[in-house]
This record gives sequence, structure tokens and C-alpha cells, in this order.
Amino acid sequence: MTDTFRDHFAAHLDVVQKSAAAIEPATNSAGKAIANALASGNKVLTFGNGGSSAEASHLAEELVGRYKKTRRPYPAVCLSSDGAAVTCISNDFGYETLFERQVEAFARPGDVAVALTTSGKSENVIRGLLAARSKGAITIALTGEAGVVGASADHVVAVPSRESALIQEVHLVVIHIWCQIVDDIDS
Repeated sequence: MTDTFRDHFAAHLDVVQKSAAAIEPATNSAGKAIANALASGNKVLTFGNGGSSAEASHLAEELVGRYKKTRRPYPAVCLSSDGAAVTCISNDFGYETLFERQVEAFARPGDVAVALTTSGKSENVIRGLLAARSKGAITIALTGEAGVVGASADHVVAVPSRESALIQEVHLVVIHIWCQIVDDIDS
């Protein structure tokens, strides 16, 4: 057990150190895009699968609720949080269309779509990003070192790792940085 603990912490620290150097500019520019869009009255749509879905939900709820300071609530929705929508769309149109269909319904020019995918290959996430771009939304991909395969985004924060758990750990740090940027702009 001790080796497992130490090995994971060592791997975590390695990815965090590499990320601190590699993703700072992209993290800051994406955070400013989110804050500016919210300050202009736009909304944030978040989405991802599995653990990335949980982190997408975390970001949306921090924006609606609060991060460190009490401020006005911002419009943010996690597209994977509504079980009825997930099962309806997946059943009727296929799982690959899950986020695309919702983005087509909800995104407007100037909104922000934040797509989380550790592999960068999730077809439903890629299709959601493409739909967001076609709707005129600002697109942000929070991913691993593979980037986003088959799509592009206005802002790509690619954690330098291929291990999902480590990527997700850094994604949570990035999400909290974005929330701090929103708090700072809201002052």
C-alpha cells in the first residue's frame, strides 16, 4: 500500500510540475474568455463523459453557486447532468449525438462551451465542440496530451499526460483557477 501511495503522489507531482510550465497561457486565456462571456451576459455549457462529466458538473455548479466569494450566480449548465435528457437523446439519436444535440438547442453566439475529455477522442464530445463552433460559441477543450482528435477549439488546455486519473486531477486545478478568474473579474 505504501508503494501505491508514494507512486501515485510522485506521478501526480510530476504531471503537476509539467503542467505548471506547459498550460499556464492556455489556462489563463480560457479563464478570461469564460469570465468575459459571463460578464457580458452569456452562459457556459459544460460536458464530458464519466469522470470528465463529474468535473464538468463541478465547474457549472461553482459558477451558479460560488467558488470562494459570494457573488451573483452565473448561467452555467452541465449537459451530462440531466439523466432524462442523456437517456432520451442517446436512445433516440445515438450516444454520439448527446452533446451535439444539446449544444444545438442551447448555445448562442458569445456563449462558452467547455468540453472535457482526457483521451481527446470521445466522439460525442468532439461533435459537441463542432456544434458549438457552428453556433458561434467560444470553445474550450480541457484534455490530455493528445489534444482533441478530429476537432479544434478556440482554447485548448492539454495536460501533458496520457493517464486519465492524473489528467483529471490537473483538470480540477484548472477548473478552480477559472473560478478564481471569474471571482476576480466579478469584484
